[in-house]
Amino acid sequence: MQASKIARATALGALTLALCTPGAYAEMDATQLARLGADLTPNGAETAGNKEGTIPTWTGGLTKPPAGWKPEQGYVDPFKEEKPLLRIDAKNLEEHKDKLSPGLQALIKKYPTFYLNVYPSHRTFAQPKEIYDATKKVAATAKLNGLSIEGYVGPGTPFPVPKSGLEAMYNHTTRYFGSLKTCRDWLPVRGNGEYYRVGFCEDNVQGQNMDPRQDGAIFSFFGFYDAPDTLVGTIYLVHDPVDFTKAGRQAWIYNAGQRRVRRAPDLAYDNIDDGTEGMRTTDDYWGFQGAMDRYEFKLVGKKEMYVPYNAYRQQDPALKYKDMVDKGHIKSELQRFELHRVWVVEGTLKSGISHVLPKRTYYIDEDSQTIVLADGYDGRGNLWRVYTYPLVQAYDAGVMFQAPFVTHDLSNGNYMVTALTNERKQPAYSWGYKGKLADFQVDAIRRRGTR
Repeated sequence: MQASKIARATALGALTLALCTPGAYAEMDATQLARLGADLTPNGAETAGNKEGTIPTWTGGLTKPPAGWKPEQGYVDPFKEEKPLLRIDAKNLEEHKDKLSPGLQALIKKYPTFYLNVYPSHRTFAQPKEIYDATKKVAATAKLNGLSIEGYVGPGTPFPVPKSGLEAMYNHTTRYFGSLKTCRDWLPVRGNGEYYRVGFCEDNVQGQNMDPRQDGAIFSFFGFYDAPDTLVGTIYLVHDPVDFTKAGRQAWIYNAGQRRVRRAPDLAYDNIDDGTEGMRTTDDYWGFQGAMDRYEFKLVGKKEMYVPYNAYRQQDPALKYKDMVDKGHIKSELQRFELHRVWVVEGTLKSGISHVLPKRTYYIDEDSQTIVLADGYDGRGNLWRVYTYPLVQAYDAGVMFQAPFVTHDLSNGNYMVTALTNERKQPAYSWGYKGKLADFQVDAIRRRGTR
């Protein structure tokens, strides 16, 4: 027993040393690479479950839709017959807070109607084999040099087993989503439960899916509003590089009232997106996106936590928005939480740098390397915003995506639900299409910029 304790302490000490060692990190060696697809999943997670059996072994993920499924049904819930294992509310919060983020604890304390239904855990994450192969290839060459990522050409996860906060954040920003074409809604909801609908359509193409191929690009983004009338005609065009130390974001906006295209240098960092009532900064979208130069990112470690996962019920086209909204939060009975392992990353604003969120904590799903929860703190160090990014596996496309994600403002009770498709025509998502670079140029905005 004593030897076992010493071994565990030694292993923990080695992990802590690895997480705290400064400087550039080398690419994975042959021994580490051989673990991918063995004791590690092809994307770098632990293949085995936990010793209690409450986190299962990864066996390949969810790669087939339910029997009889048709795309026009939307993503039906393959686990709809399951019942919650546990309900966490104000009465038993103390018993379970070690597995809850500070943000979720705050929501439980603030809203008597907010609780967590915890269901059996399912490791549904899956990607196409060619993406797994790409990860093994890029993991052999990718490394950091300060903020710069070197030796990386997507697709693929550059750092399957991250050794620093910056590596974990690069895993999130470069994650594979197969290119996306969708129209979705968001709802700014006031503390009294009143809301309105904002409709937004986007074409989002990763560099490897662009014609011609754009190896240095994370994505090219073309987005426009289709509701409400006051925003219809506003169009955004964004090109994001993989490495912001080598190239900056290129962004343009078309305003229907002015009928002209202009550069949009402010479409970044803590700029407030139109139609969000101040509840979403530009870099909040997808948890985090854009340049990482304003924060020091620290990898705290890996932890078992209750996180929003397999949120198929919230995708149900039969569920209308009015039936989802409650005061302060989405109705608790519609949400699904599961126990999963996450990487915890703390982002602290650098000295002399400005941002409305001086501190942020990210919880990154170990399997998909995608942000699933986040907490944002104000200038006085108080928890201010709580973000949930429920994960859903697109079982027809080999893509795990976030929807619907929610921003909660603890200061006033407002919140915003983003990426809703329930009242949209199904299928709401088109994955893996090939974009043409000519359709992501300023001239393309002018062609489409009419009301």
